[in-house]
Amino acid sequence: MSHTPEVVTEKKFTLADHRFMARAIELAKKGHYTTSPNPRVGCVLVSYENRESGEGKVIGEGYHQKAGQGHAEVNALLDARQRHVALIKGATAYVTLEPCSHFGLTPPCAQALIDAGVSHVIAAMVDPNPQVSGNGLNLLEQAGIHTQSGLLESAAEALNVGFIKRMTTGLPYVRLKLAASLDGKTAMQSGESKWITSAEAREDVQRLRAQSCALITGADSVLVDNAKMTVRWSELGSLQKSYPEKKMRQPLRVIIDSQNRLTPDLALFMQQSPIILVRTLSSAKNEKPLENLAVWPHFVEQVAVKANKQGKVCLTELLTLLAKRGMNEILLESGAHLAGAFMEQNLVDELVLYQAPKLMGGDGKNLTEMPTITKLTQAKPLVISDIRMVGCDVRITAKFDNIAIK
Repeated sequence: MSHTPEVVTEKKFTLADHRFMARAIELAKKGHYTTSPNPRVGCVLVSYENRESGEGKVIGEGYHQKAGQGHAEVNALLDARQRHVALIKGATAYVTLEPCSHFGLTPPCAQALIDAGVSHVIAAMVDPNPQVSGNGLNLLEQAGIHTQSGLLESAAEALNVGFIKRMTTGLPYVRLKLAASLDGKTAMQSGESKWITSAEAREDVQRLRAQSCALITGADSVLVDNAKMTVRWSELGSLQKSYPEKKMRQPLRVIIDSQNRLTPDLALFMQQSPIILVRTLSSAKNEKPLENLAVWPHFVEQVAVKANKQGKVCLTELLTLLAKRGMNEILLESGAHLAGAFMEQNLVDELVLYQAPKLMGGDGKNLTEMPTITKLTQAKPLVISDIRMVGCDVRITAKFDNIAIK
């Protein structure tokens, strides 16, 4: 019979528990740009002389750094063995996510904690992965280890919004980045748009790219700007100190090119990192056969997905495909039509808008195009979570309140 782990409200956790879990969350953040497709996880091992008084000593710390390498618990145990091996037995493990119970690229962390002889495991949250989802804590309980979960849960969930959404819905977390003048224009009527926002805002966008598993854009954006759609390490600013260029991970670049307009000589293909060119697969008799129309570099893959009623790429099917490939967080950087299509279909989770202190006039290009929105009652509601200055620009972060959309 399986044992349901004890879920404890924060009032029943001690101040020391809060302090050590907060440290585990800070450790998890160190893997912010590198763990994909795995979740970001931190772990702190504590030896208590007197748990009631909160007199605990940190004996090991670790975080997950990269898929295929040691998980947070394993790294914390390794650290403890190097520093305080005699204190591991009977220690308490604070981990931001339920220890895994299955074999993946590495052995299960729950078993590693059992073998090490810890006596108490506190998880910030239960793993949403169906392969784990309570099994890790059950395995620990069956081995005689006391378990609790729910401490600083919301902070732990914020670490892995993409992983949680992918595991619970089968879709990645989509973050839409937009940049505009104060009057909502993205370019002059002529198409001139460099640069609306400041260097600081563009640096901030590079960090958004660096944390993303994949970038999505349309052929128009690539052709107009001859864009590379890569993370530029030289523009990562202060992040460079903790994120060496040799460790930098380029996100998958996903380009929707239904009309086969891209050519191999574009700047997009100068960077040797994975690219998916997305086409539509239609039953129309006059459709061109799906085949290479040019000689593409080895890192370019062409993928066909079904078309929607308008003959465009089915965006839900595209996102489902990316989720199946382990993409947790998607950054959408596109023109007004593609951005609008994602929003019209309620496929965007979060908006990051950079507004520059400029007025560009009524003839400029609009921020988005959403032709199905014809009444105020159809407007997309947002909940603003953050507003701050980035250089001379304002950055607004907001979540789409899809529950309120009818």
